[in-house]
Amino acid sequence: MFVRIVKMSLHLNFIEDFEKMFDEKKTTIRGFKGCEFLELYQDKNNPGLFFTYSYWKNESDLIRYKNSDFFKATWKQTKSYFNDKPEAWSVHKKVSLP
Repeated sequence: MFVRIVKMSLHLNFIEDFEKMFDEKKTTIRGFKGCEFLELYQDKNNPGLFFTYSYWKNESDLIRYKNSDFFKATWKQTKSYFNDKPEAWSVHKKVSLP
């Protein structure tokens, strides 16, 4: 398993649109084969800065998701809200304390 972290900077006037879109699509994203966990975060001091954290069983599941028509359409819509280039990392969780 690994974690995918995506940092997105949005125009302030698109925050509500983005949150509505994410709310509509989150269940489908989470339901994709191999997706075990999904969260959305918003920065406390910069309301236009968002992060998604998703846990994937393996990299091939994430690749399959990213190649899906659903992802391509969702990402196209999401990119229209950006005011800066997104950043993404795939990381291995080393320690987790409940």
